[in-house]
Amino acid sequence: MSEGRIVKVSGPLVIAEGMRDCNMFDVVRVGNENLIGEILEIHEDRASIQVYEETSGLGPGAPVVSTMAPLSVELGPGLIENLFDGIQRPLEAMRQKTGGNITRGISIQALDRDRKWHFEPRAKAGDHVKAGDIIGVVWENEVFEHRIMVPIGIEGTLIDIFESEYTVEETVARVETKTGSGTRVLDLTMMQKWPVRQGRPFKEKLAPDEPLITGQRIIDTLFPIALGGVAAIPGPFGSGKTVVQHQLAKWADADIVVYIGCGERGNEMTDVLMEFPELKDPRTGKSLMKRTVLIANTSDMPVAAREASIYTGITIAEYFRDMGYSVALMADSTSRWAEALREMSGRLEEMPGEEGYPAYLSTRLAQFYERAGKVKALCSGERIGSLSAIGAVSPPGGDLSEPVAQATLRIVKVFWGLDYNLSYRRHFPAINWLISYSLYEEKLRDWYTENVSRDWVKLTGDMMRILQEEAELQEIVQLVGVDALSPMDRVTLEAARSIREDYLQQDAFNEIDTYSNLNKQYRMLRLIMSFYYKAQDAVRAGAEIDDIFSIPVRERIGRAKFVPEDKVSQVYDEMEKDLDAQMDALTAKEDS
Repeated sequence: MSEGRIVKVSGPLVIAEGMRDCNMFDVVRVGNENLIGEILEIHEDRASIQVYEETSGLGPGAPVVSTMAPLSVELGPGLIENLFDGIQRPLEAMRQKTGGNITRGISIQALDRDRKWHFEPRAKAGDHVKAGDIIGVVWENEVFEHRIMVPIGIEGTLIDIFESEYTVEETVARVETKTGSGTRVLDLTMMQKWPVRQGRPFKEKLAPDEPLITGQRIIDTLFPIALGGVAAIPGPFGSGKTVVQHQLAKWADADIVVYIGCGERGNEMTDVLMEFPELKDPRTGKSLMKRTVLIANTSDMPVAAREASIYTGITIAEYFRDMGYSVALMADSTSRWAEALREMSGRLEEMPGEEGYPAYLSTRLAQFYERAGKVKALCSGERIGSLSAIGAVSPPGGDLSEPVAQATLRIVKVFWGLDYNLSYRRHFPAINWLISYSLYEEKLRDWYTENVSRDWVKLTGDMMRILQEEAELQEIVQLVGVDALSPMDRVTLEAARSIREDYLQQDAFNEIDTYSNLNKQYRMLRLIMSFYYKAQDAVRAGAEIDDIFSIPVRERIGRAKFVPEDKVSQVYDEMEKDLDAQMDALTAKEDS
C-alpha cells in the first residue's frame, strides 16, 4: 500500500501528493469514505486521480491509499444475466444493500462469493494443461455453458480436479508447474481477474470471411458486417440508433450479447432493462437476458466511470470470446464516452484538440475498436472465437464532420448512417443507403455465393444501382414531373419504391417482419428484381406502363415480407408463377 494526501479537488479530478511509489492506472481509495479512483497522471510525487464517484465533501488533507493494482474486472460464473455499473459493481446487489440510491464508497464484489455452482470437469488428473485450456464447465442457466479456463500465464500438469459444488473462490483443481528452482503447486478457482485497459492475448487474428447475420435486410443485403468486425451507427437524436442496436442484440447470430449503456439517458437504459428480460430469444426460446451482460452508466452517473465502462464491457466480451463463443458488443454511445474524455482532459489542463477533445481521442477510439476481431484463442488445440463491436455515435445536430464521428469512421469498416428524414417518414431502420457503406462486402461475396445463391451478388448490385438511379431521377421529377420521364425510367422509379417500401423498410414490432433469415431475404429480393427485369421486357415489347404497374401480383409482392418463414417457399413460388403468367399475358397482348 502507498498512502498520500489530497492537495486539490476539481470535480471528479483529485490531486494527491506523497504518491511516488504508485504506478499509472493504479486503483486508489480516496478520502475517509474510500471512494474508488484511478491514477491518470504522475508528476514527481503528485498523482492526478479520476474518481469514479461523487467527490462532494472531499477536501485537502484527506487520505488517498493506493491498492498498487490496475482497474480490473472479475471474470467467472455469475456474469450472465447480471447488470453492472461502469466499474463492474453489481447494481442489484447494491440496491439490496443500500436502497434505490447508490451510496458513495460502497464496495461490493462483482461476483457473488456465497453462491455455489456445479462444476463439471472436462479434464482429468495427469493432463498437461496450458493457458486457455478448458478444464470444466458450469451451467449458469438452462441455456448458457460457462467454460472454466486455465488463467493466462499458467502451464503444468493437473494433480487434482473434482466434480462438486463450489463458490467462485474455492479451489476446483490444482496444477503442478515448473519453476527455475523446481516445481510448485497452484490452486485454480473458477474466477480470474484481468486489467480492463489491457487486451486479452490470443494466438492469431483471422481474416473476416464470414458475415454476422443480423436478420435486418438492409444490413445483411447492402452493408454486411463480418463476424468479428467493427461498425458504427452515427445519427442525430430520434433517428433510431438505440432501436437498431436493440434489434442487433436480439437477432444477431451471436452466442453472447454485451450491452454497454455509456452515458445514455436513464429512461433509455430503463427500457433496455425492462425489455431484455421479456424479449424471447429466437435461438433458445427463453429470455434474451439468459445470454446477455448489461453495463449501465447513465448520463447522471459520475463522468469518470463512464470512461471506464467501455473498457469493462469489452474485457468481459473478450473473456467470452476466449471460450470460443461469438460475442456481439453494443456500445451506446461512444460520443458520451468521448465527452467524458474531454471533461477529464480539461480538468487535467491538457492541450485541447479539435472542439476541445483531447489530442489522443483517435488513439483511444482505435484502441477500443481494435480489440474486436475473429481470433484463434490461446489453448492447446484449435478454438475460434469472435468479438464484433458495434458503436453508436451521437454527433450534435447530426453533424458527421465533428471529431468523434470522423475519428470513428477512420477506424471502423462498416458505416450505417442514420437519416432523420427517413425516420421522420417512419422508414425504419432509418439507414440511408446513399451514404452508408461496408468495406467487408468484397471479402464476404464468396461466402454469400456459396451459402445463399450464385446470383446474390448480381441482385444486390442491381438493387443498389436502382436506388442510386432513383436519387438522380427524383431531381428531374421535382423539376418537370414524372410524366416527362421515359417508360424505362418510370420502371426504375417503381422498382426503387418497391425496394424501399417492400424490402428495406422493416417493422421491428411486427412478429414476422422483425427478422428475415437469408433465404427469405434472397427470395424477396429475387421476386422484386424479377418484376423489374420483366417490366423492362414488357416496355420494350410496347406494353402500357400503367398496365404493368397494375398487374394483380404487385399487391401480393408488397405484402411478401409478412409471409412466415415456414411458408416462404410455397407462397413465393406461387407469386413468381403469377408474375411470369401476368407479364407474359401483357407481352402477348402487345405482340398480337
